[in-house]
Amino acid sequence: MAAVAPVWQGDSVPPTPAGELAVPNLHRAARIEDAVHNLVERRLRRTGWRVNIIAYAGYGAPGWARVLCRVLLGRPDTRQRGRLDKVRGWRSFATLPAKHATVTIEAGGVRQEVTADRSGFVDAVIEADFAPGWASVLLTVPDAEPVEALVRILDPEVRFGILSDIDDTVMVTALPRPLLAAWNTFVLDEHARAAVPGMAVLYERLVTAHPGAPVFYLSTGAWNVAPTLTRFLSRHLYPAGPLLLTDWGPTADRWFRSGREHKRATLARLAREFPDVRWLLIGDDGQHDQEIYREFAAAHPDNVAGVAIRRLSPTQSVLAGSLPAPAGIPSAGPVGQKWLSAPDGAGLWKLLREAGLV
Repeated sequence: MAAVAPVWQGDSVPPTPAGELAVPNLHRAARIEDAVHNLVERRLRRTGWRVNIIAYAGYGAPGWARVLCRVLLGRPDTRQRGRLDKVRGWRSFATLPAKHATVTIEAGGVRQEVTADRSGFVDAVIEADFAPGWASVLLTVPDAEPVEALVRILDPEVRFGILSDIDDTVMVTALPRPLLAAWNTFVLDEHARAAVPGMAVLYERLVTAHPGAPVFYLSTGAWNVAPTLTRFLSRHLYPAGPLLLTDWGPTADRWFRSGREHKRATLARLAREFPDVRWLLIGDDGQHDQEIYREFAAAHPDNVAGVAIRRLSPTQSVLAGSLPAPAGIPSAGPVGQKWLSAPDGAGLWKLLREAGLV
């Protein structure tokens, strides 16, 4: 019989010794959402719909791993069988969570049981023996096929990492223009998405210059589009790495989740989990990346190797409500880090080399 190891859910901090977690009063929007889901779920289960697991790449270090997945309801003939089908954007959001489902995680000879949240998500830190590199854990739920989830295990000797935004940093989504962004996200076929010129080559050069360096992709995008983003990154030859996305919709205390707070919390968490890693933060000047990175650099100067900003065109910058970033290397960041700005990957690579970051 396999051993049972501790499981920490939601954050890397274990629950209280009593094992009790406070249950907050749900926001009205969340209660309405739950009521609708309960009604639809009962009807779909009567028509034969069953649960399936969508696994996301996680990360960790020798001894622990953060495991990410989602449990959804689906038709028996369209359940995931290790293959990701091509879909238009809106289909990624036409899902129904199997909330509070029990998921069994098997890794390193141990088994752990975790409970999905009200959106069907599992975000758990498990303890098991992992070697540096890519590893896998097995995820199972009753009446569903087991699914493997990859986890990127960082070598304890690693001192450099790459953390990148996605929208308009590696993939052209035109987020400064809301209607076009909605078209790109919900209507456009995924193969019509365009990569930002030179960024894939830049990232490949960075991981070659820093062997063992992890690449994490941090975005305010919804977990619904994670399979599409994974295929996009692979198709355009970006280095593989965990996606750190968020769940759209009502939360326990508000109508919608805050994308900026998601990024701030994720950066702070990575600083706690990997205190010896210095991150090259890559983003664009069309949203709030510069502000968020500047705050993080001020609070965690030892965890920032530099900041590289992909500069949007003047038109895109004005539509986004900001001014174009100056070219070249600014004198310094808030605490002395090197800040770079260029319109594409080739320009950023040149500045990174001149700044001594590669």
